[in-house]
Amino acid sequence: MKKIILLLALIISVGSYSFAQEKKYEANWKSIDSRPIPSWYTDAKFGIFIHWGPYSVPAFSKVGAYSEWYWMNLVNPSRAKNGYHETNEFHNRVYGKNFTYPDFVPLFTADMYDPDQWADIFKKSGAKYVVLTSKHHDGYTLWPSKEADKSWGRPWSSTNSGPGRDLLGELTEAVRKTNVKMGLYYSLYEWFNPLYTANADLFVEKHMVPQFKDVVTKYSPSLIFTDGEWDYPHTTWKATELLSWLYNDSPSKHDVVINDRWGKETRHKHGGYYTTEYGSGMPNADVPWEENRGMAHSFGFSKTENFKDYNSTQELLYMLIDIVSRGGNFLLDIGPTADGRIPVIMQERLLEMGDWLQVNGEAIYGTSIWKNTCQWTKGKVEDAKRGHYKVKYDVMKLTINPEKGFASKEIFFTKKDKVLYGICPVYPEGQLIVKDVKIKSNAEITLLGYDKPLKWEKSGKNIVINMPYLSPSTAPCQYAWTVKIDGILK
Repeated sequence: MKKIILLLALIISVGSYSFAQEKKYEANWKSIDSRPIPSWYTDAKFGIFIHWGPYSVPAFSKVGAYSEWYWMNLVNPSRAKNGYHETNEFHNRVYGKNFTYPDFVPLFTADMYDPDQWADIFKKSGAKYVVLTSKHHDGYTLWPSKEADKSWGRPWSSTNSGPGRDLLGELTEAVRKTNVKMGLYYSLYEWFNPLYTANADLFVEKHMVPQFKDVVTKYSPSLIFTDGEWDYPHTTWKATELLSWLYNDSPSKHDVVINDRWGKETRHKHGGYYTTEYGSGMPNADVPWEENRGMAHSFGFSKTENFKDYNSTQELLYMLIDIVSRGGNFLLDIGPTADGRIPVIMQERLLEMGDWLQVNGEAIYGTSIWKNTCQWTKGKVEDAKRGHYKVKYDVMKLTINPEKGFASKEIFFTKKDKVLYGICPVYPEGQLIVKDVKIKSNAEITLLGYDKPLKWEKSGKNIVINMPYLSPSTAPCQYAWTVKIDGILK
């Protein structure tokens, strides 16, 4: 009888699994939004964005603006605040008035591009996914796209112009030799595509839809970051039709993750995860979200940015820790040069972040938020403002350099099962008091990277942890230190 019951249970289990696997998603938001986000993404926490294309040749922007918008900043006088005058002065002086944006394509050589070297850096950085601009708003593709060449009326792909290589395909192959997931960025609109400027509906039907399906079918990305959606609603972009195909029939259907940029009305309303850009993330963790930003001001490499414009490794790590403690992911951008090199300062930042994650990664990957995302010091509490685009985020004031009278975040919390992690941006001297936490009497408390358990005692609703003395030569890492409390109670 027991065997029959077990057999029936197995049949029901397999049947339920098959039903879940065969669920068909309809072309409407209710159905699309019902799809659970694959757990690899919410476990990953840290990814790398890459902006690379013909705009990497001039590599110019007004400081504080985006170099990948070079073409638009060059020709559109309404973009004065974004560097129209500065871009024209630079362009005319260096290249001349008769030199057009398409003239940059032969200079986009990628002759120093080594995708295996890139993939090795990404792996060592501790990032768990990579997102390459397969096509930015200029419409130029980093893979062989017949739609690009046809609608532009000229070679407009990296395989038959410029580098003469399938840049996306080569990086996809290299990244997939590691345990890092490969994704792509895809712009829905193209500023000056003749078909788009003449008839958006025809552009979507004849160009965008088949091109999108082509890039997904060729490379099976695990993540798709769409952008350039703001001109039209999702119906014009045929977004739900595309997404039902993506979830039902594409080779990416099992593990693909999408963002929320599918129409001018969809951000923070529809999609797999919500995005913020040069902000501090979302105010809560009700839905998966991701903050994306460059190391300085621009996504694409910009020669106008100097050392002082770059965030330090310490700042970038504190952003990562703060974002993860609040339930988000951090997508950090690099901008390679036109010849295919990752600038050394960007390599350094990534590798130093990887050094920290080697020691403290278990407090980041696969974690969830605790009841308190952080513990503040005494003083006036004022967290960073939230918003989806360009919100001031001074993480150093929130941690080690608070203004007079203001509190700082002395402990960031993450959780995994019965383990609570407390990440301290300032190393606690002598004792660390963790407030309002219940733990088992036999709980073990350790410092990640330190090989001895720590002594602790209860004090009312708090616990007091005796911290070891660490010299610069015995410290397990730099910038932030993690206390692991194994045995918390609800």
